[in-house]
Amino acid sequence: MEQPNAQKDTPAWMFHVWASFAAAFFTTGIGILYLQVDNWVRAFLGMGLLFTVGSSFTLAKTLRDNHEASRLLHRLSEAKTEKLLREYELKSDAA
Repeated sequence: MEQPNAQKDTPAWMFHVWASFAAAFFTTGIGILYLQVDNWVRAFLGMGLLFTVGSSFTLAKTLRDNHEASRLLHRLSEAKTEKLLREYELKSDAA
């Protein structure tokens, strides 16, 4: 079920986001491979890169989920307020 005011990203923006991610990831990976250090240092830096990418995705998803939850709570609060105002107006008109 789609939200009526859900934000839609353009295909160009999606391409830009994924291309930027791929470029950053692969250029950092290539930089790690060509470092003049021992293999264990390369492996350590590679693991650091993978953990950073994974935690970045987790952080972005968590922030998005919290933002969407606050928007939903705000809409529910607005709906309750509107209902109370309508009931109050009906009572004051009847009196």
